[in-house]
Amino acid sequence: MKSLLKTTGIFAAMLLMFSCGDSEKKEKDEIRLDDYKEAPAPEAKSASQDSEADSGDDLSNKGIGPIDNLSLDDDIDSDMAAKGGDIFKNMCSACHKMDKKFVGPQIAGVTERRSPEWIMNMILNPEQMIKEDPIAKRLLIESNMAVMANQGLAEDEARAILEYFRQYDEKN
Repeated sequence: MKSLLKTTGIFAAMLLMFSCGDSEKKEKDEIRLDDYKEAPAPEAKSASQDSEADSGDDLSNKGIGPIDNLSLDDDIDSDMAAKGGDIFKNMCSACHKMDKKFVGPQIAGVTERRSPEWIMNMILNPEQMIKEDPIAKRLLIESNMAVMANQGLAEDEARAILEYFRQYDEKN
């Protein structure tokens, strides 16, 4: 029993070390609270755009990062989704839950609220997204300034997570 407790404690400590990212940041890469005191001012919009702005949905926003354009098949790749589910559970579930807001935003329905490019860019390039993307800035404020850690995932891993999100949203 004692060895099980030791093993669990060591595993938990290692998980925290790896999930928290690099604590040695250069000053230029630091996120400053002053930059996010209030959400970006809304631009003048028509009545139909107002409902979209209220929900934060902007499927034309592709985010900032390596993914400029992404074509998705109508059919979901279940093998890729399974891989994405494993990656999500290992790398993301400490802060994100599918069905509720936790440290970070709720994931359920994300494929209906965000473009595939935005989702992948947020996974692959969270630092720049938080600094420059208006949706990411708003989400940071809503998440009590809990900055999304860059997990150093490869593009194919981010794509697998996206497929997992698509599968989840299709089933629910």
